Amino acid sequence: MKKIAAILFISLPLFLLLTSCKEKKITLGDNILYDKEENIHYGNNPEQVMDLYIPHNKKNREKEVFIMIHGGGWRGGNKSQLTLFTLSMMQKFPDYIFANINYRLASQTQYAIPNQTDDIKKVTELLKNKLGYNPRVILLGNSAGGHLSMLYAYKFDPDKKIKAVINIVGPADLSDSGFKTYDDYAFTEQHLVDPKILPQGTSAVNFASPVHWISKSSPPTLSYYGKKDYVIPLTQKKILDSVLDKNSINHESYEFTGGHLDWDKEPQKEFLIDKIEAFLKKIDKK
Repeated sequence: MKKIAAILFISLPLFLLLTSCKEKKITLGDNILYDKEENIHYGNNPEQVMDLYIPHNKKNREKEVFIMIHGGGWRGGNKSQLTLFTLSMMQKFPDYIFANINYRLASQTQYAIPNQTDDIKKVTELLKNKLGYNPRVILLGNSAGGHLSMLYAYKFDPDKKIKAVINIVGPADLSDSGFKTYDDYAFTEQHLVDPKILPQGTSAVNFASPVHWISKSSPPTLSYYGKKDYVIPLTQKKILDSVLDKNSINHESYEFTGGHLDWDKEPQKEFLIDKIEAFLKKIDKK
């Protein structure tokens, strides 16, 4: 009976949040009210859609934006995977705009890059036009979404509009021997990057590795990796930290007890959100 009560206690708030998602306004308590638009098209492909959450009655002030990027091995997944986490983030960051995005998925006939990094750029352009100003952006992604967040911020953001990267269990160095045990590594080697965009002498694996593009001007980065993650090993955290250190980039990284999919479970989720809040406050003070 206690187990049933515990399940109801946990499930009821989630049910209420999911129910509220069907409305055009979302109330999250403590006078936190958001206006929501679902499945906004930012391109001609059906996969190029996003959900947008804007603080209600605060539209006249320029707000920074979280762009949420789901995982799924670059060829799977959906923005719905991050809906509940986005709502939790909205409770902690009620003055921020949130865009939870889908992107064009890779396949045997369609490369992930540059399509997926182009999609992030298209989202930033739509937000600029829709909001009437050019917002500073925090990219937050998990797994493949964490990888895309880093790769876009380090390589594909020439205007330096990315304020920070929140990388959750994302691969940073695809040449790492620890990552080569990934069961879909052959797809990563052969279908992640369109050969047409590769600079001469650069392999697809190196081109797609975010650490390859870190420089002195790269944005601050917070990372979160699992101690029992058999998809993205802790060697990725060590490699990323080392390269960020060498380039004097403001960064923090944390480990949680659990596997690849455990980062958004409690108490890991609450710990992560608190660390994100502290990290962004630290950046704002500089």
